[in-house]
Amino acid sequence: MKLSIDTKLRGKVFVGVGIVSNVINNDYPSELLATINNTIEDVRAKYSLDKLKDDPIIRFYRDFYWHELGIDPTKQRPAQEALLRRILRGEDLPRINPVVDIGNAASIKYLVPIGLYDIDSFSGKDLIIRYARDGETFNPIGSPKRTLSNNQIILSTIDGLILHVYPYRDSEITKIRTETKNVLIITAGVPGIDDERLLDSVQFIIDLTTRYLGGVIHARPVVVRDEGNLSL
Repeated sequence: MKLSIDTKLRGKVFVGVGIVSNVINNDYPSELLATINNTIEDVRAKYSLDKLKDDPIIRFYRDFYWHELGIDPTKQRPAQEALLRRILRGEDLPRINPVVDIGNAASIKYLVPIGLYDIDSFSGKDLIIRYARDGETFNPIGSPKRTLSNNQIILSTIDGLILHVYPYRDSEITKIRTETKNVLIITAGVPGIDDERLLDSVQFIIDLTTRYLGGVIHARPVVVRDEGNLSL
């Protein structure tokens, strides 16, 4: 599988990527729940609601929303910030399924948006991050289909199936389900974010899925800024 970034977007977006295969995603080992809970407690000890907006990592994503996407980040918060605010208000992470919950834990730990995709749902086709074309349709998780405009950034297969509106909304078609076996991990970078943070967030997900869910590493973490082949 190859992942490319359209030349118009190189320098504006980049991603950390990895693949885990053969996961067992229909049960929660107690050790996994304990690890996720420890992550929650760690971020509660590290961050506070009133100072979160001043964190430099949060600022980089807010600036990207304002300047590249034309979205007011105080009205539509970056996905990882919204999750972290939920935790800092005393709520728990939503319980979806083990792989998604690991991704959410990584998101609040490293303050980056995490995308997780069922590889079999798009047949492992080559992918590209590009601007949408006016009129393309996208089926977001939990919402009606929507029509996109050409200022929106998307992750799609080479034949046009949209997995993600960058960097905040995933597709119903390619989402992780309990029967998912093969998982593509993408952590979304924006200017100001260092490669190590993206690599560490991917590695965190790989470590937990291989340790607790029986997964096997298929592609180790890499950062893609132009194009890359995803394999061992």
